[in-house]
Amino acid sequence: MYSLNVAVPGEVERLAEDLRPALLDFDAIRERHTLLCKRLGDSPPGGVARLREQVRTVLGGAPVFEVRVTGLDYFAYPPLGEGPVVYLAVESPGLRRIHRRLLDEFSAIEEFEGDDYVPHVTLARGGDVETARRFVERDIEPVTFTVNRLALWDATYDEEVASFSLPA
Repeated sequence: MYSLNVAVPGEVERLAEDLRPALLDFDAIRERHTLLCKRLGDSPPGGVARLREQVRTVLGGAPVFEVRVTGLDYFAYPPLGEGPVVYLAVESPGLRRIHRRLLDEFSAIEEFEGDDYVPHVTLARGGDVETARRFVERDIEPVTFTVNRLALWDATYDEEVASFSLPA
């Protein structure tokens, strides 16, 4: 499975690390933090080189954009994997525009993308919903950053296989 991701800056990593002690009641705490732009599926005929060119074509002319981490939220029953999922809530019209562009080339995963797309940075998952409710009641300082690079990620090998500079 491949995806296009936004690397989060150190300020967001520090925020996640500051929240870590409050995440101990969840089953799994995320060690690596990214912001999913779009799941792309398996590589097409032609492999990663073809996938890289498909993404590059779709991103043509895409500008840099801002992302704002605004607070905490959770999915009680996520469409994929164990819930609940607690996360840093993200607002970014630019990210949503790029997500919609990618939907023209790569089909949406039902209940997860398209109209159901919720930009977020996962912090932890598993456990009970009441723990998630209590966790998200805390306030955080918003973090705003500019995205000037997107990464093509290979989940099979858990590595970045290409990057795309913005503006594209």
